[in-house]
Amino acid sequence: MADQIRSFDQLGAATAAVAAPVDAAPAPAPREPVRDELGRSYATGKRKDAVARVWIKPGSGKVTVNGKEMNVYFARPVLQMVLRQPFSVAGVTGQFDVMATVTGGGLSGQAGAVKHGISKALQLFDPALRPSLKAAGFLTRDARVVERKKYGKRKARRSFQFSKR
Repeated sequence: MADQIRSFDQLGAATAAVAAPVDAAPAPAPREPVRDELGRSYATGKRKDAVARVWIKPGSGKVTVNGKEMNVYFARPVLQMVLRQPFSVAGVTGQFDVMATVTGGGLSGQAGAVKHGISKALQLFDPALRPSLKAAGFLTRDARVVERKKYGKRKARRSFQFSKR
């Protein structure tokens, strides 16, 4: 029995020696900025059924959505605030021009899609902005979508009115 215990101790010591880190894994390479030949960064943002294609470049803070100014296309102040959030969180308000084309969904989903696209484009333009945008949750695609209608139901879950007679 003592021989077995001794052999288990030796086995444990041998595996500990093998499991000791020889070389720590190298740290991941720092992210490089992704820009095209015109100095722009591009990203796609999505929210509900809306898809936004967003280009950002250094500028004066002008935001154009589908060829219109932001306050013309998104008339509600809440939607304009949603579009400004990534810039305020990253601390770069008024430093980038945005050109976005957005299709599908309603105005609220489109604003969320443009916000998602701006956030992704900002972190591609300057990788140092990634931690603040990620902490605010702007780089995560909100996967909530409308539930589909099921057969035998009036809506997704609502049943037809029951009639006793």
